[in-house]
Amino acid sequence: MSSEEQTVIIPLLASELNISERALTHAIRLLDEGASIPFISRYRKELTGNMDEIQLASVQERYEKLCELICRKESILKSIAGQEKLTPELEKRIEACWNASELEDIYLPYKPKKRTRAEIARERGLEGLAKILMKQQTDAVELAARKFLGEEVDSVDEALKGARDIIAEWMNESEAARHVLRGLFSREAFIASKVVKGKEEEAQNYRDYFEAREKLSRCSSHRLLAMRRGESEGFLRVGISVDDERALERLERIFVKNNNEAARQVQEALKDAYKRLLRPAIETEFAAESKMKADTQAIVVFAENLRQLLLAPALGQKRVMGIDPGYRTGCKVVCLDAQGNLLHNENIYPHPPRNEELQSARKIQKMVEAYDIQAIAIGNGTAGRETERFIQNIRYDRKLQVFSVTENGASVYSASKVAREEFPDYDVTVRGAVSIGRRLMDPLAELVKIDPKSIGVGQYQHDVDQLRLKKALDQTVENAVNRVGVQLNTASKHLLTYVSGLGPQLAQNIVDYRSQHGAFRNRKQLLEVPKMGAKTFEQCAGFLRIENSENPLDNSAVHPERYSLVRRMAADLHSEVAELIGNRELLAKMDLPRYVDEQVGLPTLKDILQELEKPGRDPRESIRMFEFDDRIKTIDDLQPGMELPGIVTNITNFGAFVDLGIKENALIHISNLSENFVSNPADVLSLHQYVQVKVLEVDRQRKRIQLKLLKNES
Repeated sequence: MSSEEQTVIIPLLASELNISERALTHAIRLLDEGASIPFISRYRKELTGNMDEIQLASVQERYEKLCELICRKESILKSIAGQEKLTPELEKRIEACWNASELEDIYLPYKPKKRTRAEIARERGLEGLAKILMKQQTDAVELAARKFLGEEVDSVDEALKGARDIIAEWMNESEAARHVLRGLFSREAFIASKVVKGKEEEAQNYRDYFEAREKLSRCSSHRLLAMRRGESEGFLRVGISVDDERALERLERIFVKNNNEAARQVQEALKDAYKRLLRPAIETEFAAESKMKADTQAIVVFAENLRQLLLAPALGQKRVMGIDPGYRTGCKVVCLDAQGNLLHNENIYPHPPRNEELQSARKIQKMVEAYDIQAIAIGNGTAGRETERFIQNIRYDRKLQVFSVTENGASVYSASKVAREEFPDYDVTVRGAVSIGRRLMDPLAELVKIDPKSIGVGQYQHDVDQLRLKKALDQTVENAVNRVGVQLNTASKHLLTYVSGLGPQLAQNIVDYRSQHGAFRNRKQLLEVPKMGAKTFEQCAGFLRIENSENPLDNSAVHPERYSLVRRMAADLHSEVAELIGNRELLAKMDLPRYVDEQVGLPTLKDILQELEKPGRDPRESIRMFEFDDRIKTIDDLQPGMELPGIVTNITNFGAFVDLGIKENALIHISNLSENFVSNPADVLSLHQYVQVKVLEVDRQRKRIQLKLLKNES
């Protein structure tokens, strides 16, 4: 981006995003230089005015859009100049335009076209007649039309029709007409859906949209995406429309200037232009725009749910038994060491049809003792609740924690290339059970191996723009990984991939280097990894932790570029760096303003102080056990009025889904989240939150359960 373009773009972004021009200038420079969002938000706070990851992502997205607009303007200018139609006034208008729709309106009259009806009429010499009619100063239209008859045009009707085609195209290319129609669609457009005749039985999932009509501006993202999905599957017809009479009335004010025969020809051309050209174009534009807005809302919900799932509490390095429950095929049981390595696996059959409860209980007891198991993770899918009760009823030689763990995406992982590489000698059931056990130990480290779309915490994830979704979810994973930090000597390639500045190739190089040379002794040793340059080291080093390093700061989020500063702090307190760590009494004596200079401000100094108090602190909450109501085993046990504990499993724009310990998830509609108005369910609840709910309605036929939120347990 040139300095001239920057002087225009920066103020635009500053006004739109309500961020200072200075902070934006630095943020954009850092992004252009290849700095990652986690790095900028953590280690360049002074330059960006303490922007967080969400603000930086917004800056990046809008900046990229404006850069695309600049490229589009260059292309348009080149196209018009090639036609020798570029005037200084037109060039100035295009350069000053920063609205994509307006830019395309300006370009439309000059845009190369296919052989349209208007173009054919021009080839037949009828543009002169169109100009006469457009002036609307004559009643003698037939007489005027006869002057244009000849070999190409046989009749007056044919001449007038061709002239109207040209006028219709002029109207379609009118900026004023499109502006008026956009305003009308923006204020008054309705979106409507109808079931395709004969598809009523097949389309039962879309029953709510068989005869639906509502203001487009008020249509929620989940309803719009549902309609569009029904349309793409061939069950619904969906349209966006305004009152045609009102639209034509507004357009007539622009184009119809008299009350004579020529004006009536213009009026007829206007009806054709509106029906054939203008209305379909603006309807398509609003369909795309409304879909994009719905996509944005759905992606925001998905990304926030994913963030909460990735940052769910971790049990930590404990010896865990993972159980993938099942009935006929049995429960697959695996035993893992504290690093998540597979030690043992076997099947048990405590449920119908085999009902081997006694034998299964003995096997579990032996495995717990033999592998010194400290906690048990049970998948929450088919037979999960029954398996949990079975495990809890066994007597052990120790106190064991038993957890229900979400299975979402576990089957995707177990059949993936990643899982085959990790466990080439085991089948999918073993891999699935391992994934369940590891999710309890560290959900973040395990879930990064799975395509985020497969984790199942979204809303219409297959209907939104897939490139935008992937970008948002990848950014969410990257932010989560770097927020927690990664242990350099134990992290998998998949986890390292998301560390700031790395990516798949460098992650593999780190793993290979670790295999060849043993554990890293310090962060500086990273520079010996093939293809690890100084810039990449700067981006990743602060997020990689090394336990028992030669330098105690290597196991903290203090960046190596600030090690000399910390040594100076320690010297000023007449101590060593190692003595500072965790020593609150000593740290309390530190005079932070003393260390402020051109490169380091108070935000960075406060971060350093926090890290010295508790190096490598995990931002995730502590894990807690949860128990469902023992009375509820199936949907048939539910009755309106019951008050029950539950776990939030998914959050959407229209409410939150809750696991009550049965097969069916129940819904707390947004209207039942609070006595006060709630605009966004995520403001009230978070993923995996423990809640107390009241059963409002049970529809056993449709397997739907309606709840009311009583209180949040966490």
